[in-house]
Amino acid sequence: MVSLVTAGFALVLLLWAVLVPAFQAPDERAHFDAALHVAIGDGWPEPGDLHVLAAIEHLAPTDQTSLGDLLRQTDSADGDTVDQMTQHPPTYYFLAAGVLHLVHFQDLTVAAAVTVLRLVGALAALPLPFLAWATVRRVTGSPRAAVVGAFAVLAVPELASIAASVSNDGPVMLFAATTVWLAARLLTGDRRTRTAVALGVSLGLALLWKGTALPLIPFVGLAVMVGTTGRPLPARLVRGVWVLAVAAALGAWWWVRNLLVHHQLQPDGFAALRPPQPFPTDTGPDPVSFVGVSWSTIARTFWGSFGGRAQWVVSPLFFETATVLGLGAVLVWGFRRGRGLGTALTLAVLPVTILLLQSWTTWSSYLHTTFVGGTQGRYYFPAMLAFIALSALAWRRALRTEAGHRRAVVVVPVIAVVVAVAGPLYLYASVAEHMRIRVTARGLDELATTSPVPVGVSIALWCVSVVLLVAAVVVLAGAVRSAGWASPASLAWSGPGGATPAPESGPDADIVTDTDTDTGAVAPTEPVAHGGSTVSRPDEEAGR
Repeated sequence: MVSLVTAGFALVLLLWAVLVPAFQAPDERAHFDAALHVAIGDGWPEPGDLHVLAAIEHLAPTDQTSLGDLLRQTDSADGDTVDQMTQHPPTYYFLAAGVLHLVHFQDLTVAAAVTVLRLVGALAALPLPFLAWATVRRVTGSPRAAVVGAFAVLAVPELASIAASVSNDGPVMLFAATTVWLAARLLTGDRRTRTAVALGVSLGLALLWKGTALPLIPFVGLAVMVGTTGRPLPARLVRGVWVLAVAAALGAWWWVRNLLVHHQLQPDGFAALRPPQPFPTDTGPDPVSFVGVSWSTIARTFWGSFGGRAQWVVSPLFFETATVLGLGAVLVWGFRRGRGLGTALTLAVLPVTILLLQSWTTWSSYLHTTFVGGTQGRYYFPAMLAFIALSALAWRRALRTEAGHRRAVVVVPVIAVVVAVAGPLYLYASVAEHMRIRVTARGLDELATTSPVPVGVSIALWCVSVVLLVAAVVVLAGAVRSAGWASPASLAWSGPGGATPAPESGPDADIVTDTDTDTGAVAPTEPVAHGGSTVSRPDEEAGR
């Protein structure tokens, strides 16, 4: 079942990669230009010193000239526009440059080269449904909730759009999700040394790509401390320190360099273009206006605000309702006393840290420039699995009856599938049909000029994605009707974070006995399998 969801998600990612016109994803021209600079040997200058290549600066996405010819025509000279991307670690751009060399980028059009790099991001994001399934299953102990968690990834069209663009966000999503999953394992009783090492490695890899991974540091430190509850405090501190040291050894070098050279974690690549300026006379910072702009921008750009200038916005009814329902459920039901409270509070640290850091950075910039900028919903995508796990805990408590659980297990995936397949259709309408949801011959002709693949390929991708995702929902509905998801299991021990791990198996072998009560997770009475080794009590892993 999760395999079907992942396959459908793969096709949705492909759709976004071929439907969005080149350079019409956020900051895509700058990301592509930075990678191209590395590919032609320009290196990685200091923030603010890189300029967009003249060959790329004003290039129309539909230009059919090869990149090699464009670079020769302009003598690979720089244009006037600052490319701010050297404020980030160079990891993604060196990877992208290597991929460009593999596909002989000099012979490709810009649209084709952009599509190749979009597929790199899509490939990085592809495991997210599986990781969401695995995380929710650990946190709740419910195979039903776990499958819904896999579908939940599809319910955020902006995530698929950003993942399938030229951007360093895709790898951050992957390694942040892996970090949250491993932290969930630790919080639910997996105290093995190899799990802690893997957690440190995953965090270190996440830090290599972008500053949006930095909030994972306090989250991981706290998860190690909470997950080893019952051990002496010095032992917990030592484990936390060495897990973070493993991460630092892999991914801290760029941030340490910034502190030594620039005396700040991440210099602003646009600092020269946004010099400090005072507020007009008799005016000053307006906290109410700041909060209003930040809230609306985060909600809009988290759920669906597509295009290079975020100009194609989904209905406010959708993103405001989704935001209120999602946050409201977590706040009301996500932190009830009982099993799961420690895990829930620890998971909440990640999005709260992102909110605090982003608000502080944006407010500081607002005070100096009078401009509310740098507020983006996509900066919360590293916490996507934490959101999904918290939502799973909350809604399982909010729906107090077995009938309610059964309905939710089908209704939520249906909504997620509708949103997932409607997203690319809405984008097509925005690009080719003047914002009207329809398909016309003129619109298809417009699509043919902006997409790197034939129109028939895009149509086929959309149709097959619909079939696969509908099939996944049908399989899920059949499983819900079966007796296998109805019989209660016995309560067992609870892990140190308060939640109880469930037995693990392949993603398609998840139709096992469980009960969905409002008290939290339910585990089997048999020993719990952790990656191949059998663990019957959390304290038995202390020496591993």
